[in-house]
Amino acid sequence: MTGTPRSGPAAGAPGREQPRQEPASDASGISRTPRPPTARPVPDARRTPHTQHGIRQRNLSLVLHTVAAEGPLSRADVAGRVGLTRAAVSTLVDELTSAGLLVELGRGRPGTVGRPGSALVIGDHGPAGLGAEIGVDHLAVCAVDLRGRVRVRVEEPVAGRGSDPATVLARLAELVRAVTAEAESEGLRPRGLAVAVPGLVARDSATVVHAPNLGWQGVDAGPALQAAVPPGVPVSVGNEADFGALAELLLGEGGASRRDFVHISAEIGIGAAVVVDGALLRGAQGFAGELGHVPVRPEGPACPCGGRGCLEQYAGEEAVRRAAGLRDGEGIAELQERAAAGEEAVLRALDEAGTALGIALAGVVNLLDPQAVVLGGALAGLSPWLLPAAQRELTGRVIRPYGGITVSRVGRDGPLLGAAHSVVQAVLDDPLGRAGSRGGGSG
Repeated sequence: MTGTPRSGPAAGAPGREQPRQEPASDASGISRTPRPPTARPVPDARRTPHTQHGIRQRNLSLVLHTVAAEGPLSRADVAGRVGLTRAAVSTLVDELTSAGLLVELGRGRPGTVGRPGSALVIGDHGPAGLGAEIGVDHLAVCAVDLRGRVRVRVEEPVAGRGSDPATVLARLAELVRAVTAEAESEGLRPRGLAVAVPGLVARDSATVVHAPNLGWQGVDAGPALQAAVPPGVPVSVGNEADFGALAELLLGEGGASRRDFVHISAEIGIGAAVVVDGALLRGAQGFAGELGHVPVRPEGPACPCGGRGCLEQYAGEEAVRRAAGLRDGEGIAELQERAAAGEEAVLRALDEAGTALGIALAGVVNLLDPQAVVLGGALAGLSPWLLPAAQRELTGRVIRPYGGITVSRVGRDGPLLGAAHSVVQAVLDDPLGRAGSRGGGSG
């Protein structure tokens, strides 16, 4: 699972006004200003730092978050939004521009009353977040700038099931080096690498405890990946469903209003992330959310996790392909095409998968009472045929009327984008790296 660094609070300092209260914080410990598709949270002003250092760091973060979310803005605009004096904001902006984090475009707002101010924006150059994903059937790496734009992206197929971890990590390291080099050629400076994996990751470490669909157990991914990034750039590893949920928080349709939801990452395996009051529910060891290994039929087929009748054995991509009678090499695209054509075996397989998914989700909804259940990952493309059965089961098994399952706008790129954005959020939280360079949380 992944945790995201939490920013320090803001408070008044000599010569400054107290910042006004911002909306409640999300999973990154920061509140959100909706602006799809690159909406940015801003720090939670309700937490009060105990030192001048903390106040300064928090206020730098507040200014940078605000420009990232709403820019271009003048210095006066920023002051009005964050609740600090213009003089205080001007000093902070000078520091951020000197560090190359903000750029002034020149005088703006012609025709308005009063003297126009220089427009502040996040620069095209500067810090960036590296995200990577180890999938059962693919490897992917991307670089995202502070505006939330994907500047570099590579992906290639991989035979991940039962793979040799050293071989896969070595190839991923090569892709990371290639993306890093291209990002640097565009004036970007990687500030962290976060890696999404389809399995359990030990809290605060880069050790993949158990990834059943890869066949990995007790694999320390840190050394191989650390060697692929520039010195001093931290590497973190987290559960792919958790990173998918972070992408949903930052880029999804729900915006700031969606703070309690379950995000389903449905591909060859099925993972989930539980978001409660805007924060990830990680569990005692960081392993919360393993929906794919919830038994829906206790006497069902054996699962690689060691259990029987797990949801993955009925609703995972491989299980659906097998039930539909697809050949090796045929995947989601073929399932979609055949379902749209009304092929009976495919429709039956998707109905069975949706039924199993609905049974598992009914327990989740009854236990947690979330605002929404969001379906992401590759299987989201099969939602027209998968969700009716899931909704039918859900409706018949929950204790209250439930609005239903929605489909993620982020799609199957959620884990990759969430990983990269976790690093970006860490930079926005700590712009000058005074709390130490941090990527998205490990474990």
